[in-house]
Amino acid sequence: MNYNIRRMKNDEYELLNDFLYEAIYIPKGVQAPSKSIINEPELQVYVLDFGKREDDICFVAEADGEVVGAVWVRVMNDYGHIEEGVPSFAISLFKEYRGNGIGTALMKKMLNELKQKGYEKTSLAVQKANYAVKMYKNVGFKIIDENEEEYIMVCQLNNE
Repeated sequence: MNYNIRRMKNDEYELLNDFLYEAIYIPKGVQAPSKSIINEPELQVYVLDFGKREDDICFVAEADGEVVGAVWVRVMNDYGHIEEGVPSFAISLFKEYRGNGIGTALMKKMLNELKQKGYEKTSLAVQKANYAVKMYKNVGFKIIDENEEEYIMVCQLNNE
């Protein structure tokens, strides 16, 4: 599949609402929530006023002239928050583009960007049943904590 990865443009930030919804893990056999769920404060922390903070970084995958995936980070108090100053990851692709290596390419692009900007680590939270856990491990994330439903994962970015 042909795609390219580039920085998200300022006038595209509203697309993050779509990708935020796509990022919600829905187990097989479970009814998807209404799209209005993204308006909940604990989810809005990922997208509200995105691009206005120094730590807001977003890359998108484009295929056939359409934005089909996004990876974004910001320093925020979200589910994967581990400590002050550590950016938290969010990533999603439209379903029909999953399984083609695009998510891994987006992750690697962001990890490289964070290294270049001098961050020491980054974190995320992921549902234990989510197929993406394997991808996160493959790009260098390690499980540092867990609860009944989720893993908290961290990727060390320094070259030690």
